[in-house]
Amino acid sequence: MEQIVVLDGYTLNPGDLSWEGLERLGSVALYDRTPVEEIVDRARDAGIVLTNKTPLSADTIARLQNLRYIGVLATGYNIIDIEAAAARGIVVTNVPAYGTHGVAQFVFALLLELCQHVGRHAEAVKSGEWSASPDFSFTKTPLVELAGKTMGLIGLGRIGRQTARIAEAFGMRVIAVGSGRTQPTPVEGVEWVTLPELLQQADVISLHCPLTPATHGLINQDRIALMKPSAMLINTARGPLVVESDLAAALREGRLAGAGLDVLSAEPPHPDNPLLAAPNCLVTPHIAWATKEARARLMNTACANVRAFLEGKPVNTVPE
Repeated sequence: MEQIVVLDGYTLNPGDLSWEGLERLGSVALYDRTPVEEIVDRARDAGIVLTNKTPLSADTIARLQNLRYIGVLATGYNIIDIEAAAARGIVVTNVPAYGTHGVAQFVFALLLELCQHVGRHAEAVKSGEWSASPDFSFTKTPLVELAGKTMGLIGLGRIGRQTARIAEAFGMRVIAVGSGRTQPTPVEGVEWVTLPELLQQADVISLHCPLTPATHGLINQDRIALMKPSAMLINTARGPLVVESDLAAALREGRLAGAGLDVLSAEPPHPDNPLLAAPNCLVTPHIAWATKEARARLMNTACANVRAFLEGKPVNTVPE
């Protein structure tokens, strides 16, 4: 029977999903989390290893002599030494497209909170401020309407396009710049612009590009200087796209109106990360991907990937 090891299954399945589909494919050892120093001991006999964020380095892969397949329980696969896996003939797969709707929805969860401050107002009501108010209505902060504003999308893949559709539904003008991987193609309702044009024109900038050497530190002091002081930045893509100290300084100094971030450069963050104390900055713990519906799709696709590999017809292999 095929030996299957899941190194870090908790974030995918904290208990509300089932591993039954995977257990039908082999003898499964499930671990919620695996420290790097324990990977080899836990996966020594496995032909199949599934991982979300637990890294498989060249050295680790070399020590797993039975390994034939690595399944990444996510879309990004930068935690795997792809060259080392390829040199051994090890198949690597990922799970694309499972979180498109959930992540795009979360973009607007962050943005609407920055615009309406629903949580702050609800807490004010709970604390008795409305009951003590002489007026039928009061606001704790200025409120912002999205209709007529410009949404700037950096990257227009599946999630970027779904975000564009929602922005249009809010009555926003949508402009975009590509990720650089392919030439821009016409997209209904979206105007292609250059990156400087996008930074200068957008009222909201939402990041949907991959993390590459070219995009690392994409949002930095110089590019923030091009943005409107009233602009807001949303990042549900990858933390290192943003130079965090530069963004925190801009928020402190009023050179940017707000930011909503679901990802940071290190996760979990160090307590002294400057964005944790920055004003008008919402930081959530990398949960845009994690609706139950999206996780169920991820689980189903991950199991289907393993099944296809065992049948000799691997799918969703990386790199493409």
